[in-house]
Amino acid sequence: MAKLGFVGLGVMGSEMVNRLLSKGHSVTGYNRTRLKAERLIKKGMNWADSPRAVVAQSDVVFSMVTNSAALGAVMNGPDGMIAATTPGKLFVDISTVSPAFSREIAAKIREKGGDMVDAPVSGSVITLQEGKLSVMVGGRRETFEKVKPLLSDIGPKVTYVGDNGLALVMKIGTNLSLAVQMLAFSEGVLLAEKSGIAREVAVDVLTHSVIASPMVEYRGPFVLKQPVEAWFNVNMMQKDMLLALELGRQLDVPMPTTAVTNEFLTAARGMGLVEKDFAAVFEVLAEMSGVKA
Repeated sequence: MAKLGFVGLGVMGSEMVNRLLSKGHSVTGYNRTRLKAERLIKKGMNWADSPRAVVAQSDVVFSMVTNSAALGAVMNGPDGMIAATTPGKLFVDISTVSPAFSREIAAKIREKGGDMVDAPVSGSVITLQEGKLSVMVGGRRETFEKVKPLLSDIGPKVTYVGDNGLALVMKIGTNLSLAVQMLAFSEGVLLAEKSGIAREVAVDVLTHSVIASPMVEYRGPFVLKQPVEAWFNVNMMQKDMLLALELGRQLDVPMPTTAVTNEFLTAARGMGLVEKDFAAVFEVLAEMSGVKA
């Protein structure tokens, strides 16, 4: 098996490494704070002191970081991944970042003889743990074929969508719908609640109705009680909504529901809910409706 590297061991990244280890892969990992990696080190993950060191010890390197700035930080500079790139090294970036910036990074890697695909995922920690994650991949077809078996060990649905950056476009298009769906779901719940229907009953009916997408099934109950640790917080979701609005302007695609939902995320930030799961848009709408969230 190829020697694997993984940079960025947040909630999702850690669970991905856990799955790769369970499949028998050797993984070398790095995270800005080592504390988040201790659980994985105990399970057999090798630790590296920098992104560059991860690349030096790996054939295929995965990365999953917060945003474009974070990706630039782990890719560029003397301790970055590009500095250690040699011919044949392959990179799989799972981060949700600007498609244009991702293409820039891929071009730098190719100049040194390596290659990179963007491979964002659709799903939550629960989806990943249940083995239901779906992966979108953009880049050269031959590189996709090389890394597809590894991605299949993370999630069962792996789809090639085209050139570099296009998987990110697909991911952004997916995520904007998550937030829009959550706001619409919240409207339905609050209409029911202010009419005299118990919130628990409204949630039960809606999550077993024709609108019950996987997102509604997983996050609908969050209007009753949010998890202690956000699956995908307000800050992260707003980053993706802003990427969507930027793409909309570039491509002349009107984004009315994205724009409105983005304002609710801004309101959530103003209410001090930034670290909560983006399902906190319910709390914003409840406050506006005179309902105790």
